[in-house]
Amino acid sequence: MKLFHASTLRIDKPDVLHSREKLDFGRGFYLTNLYEQAVRYSERFTRRGKEAFINEYEMDEETPGFIIKTFESYDEEWLDYVALCRKGDITAPKYDAVSGGVANDNVFNTIDLYFAGLITKEEALGRLKYEKPNHQLCILNGDMLCRHLHFIKAERVK
Repeated sequence: MKLFHASTLRIDKPDVLHSREKLDFGRGFYLTNLYEQAVRYSERFTRRGKEAFINEYEMDEETPGFIIKTFESYDEEWLDYVALCRKGDITAPKYDAVSGGVANDNVFNTIDLYFAGLITKEEALGRLKYEKPNHQLCILNGDMLCRHLHFIKAERVK
């Protein structure tokens, strides 16, 4: 599977150590299979006058011994998992990689209202059901990252 990662750097040897904490799926290396999504994300860097790169990788189809959790939609299970990860809650289930929708601006606003207690879980899920999930894959396990994700190239965004 072809995957992309937007960054201010060429990253031919990714790791999980340089990730921020309390993200959608926890601390890990985030990628997408949607090239245009990576380009849109890279614009965050170029708007600030920084260089931006789209790093391209190939992920092995088979990853024996590793557990990959896939969220097919913005459902209650996804919402609960993202809530735990964003709080840094160590009781979040442990996976080697997690795949699912990104909390984009619309989704993020709904999640923020839910986290702040301004809307109920049911109301949040009602709003989220109209959102079309985009894609992110977060590799949380450094061993999986080294064994199964292969750098192809980095392209400077103009």
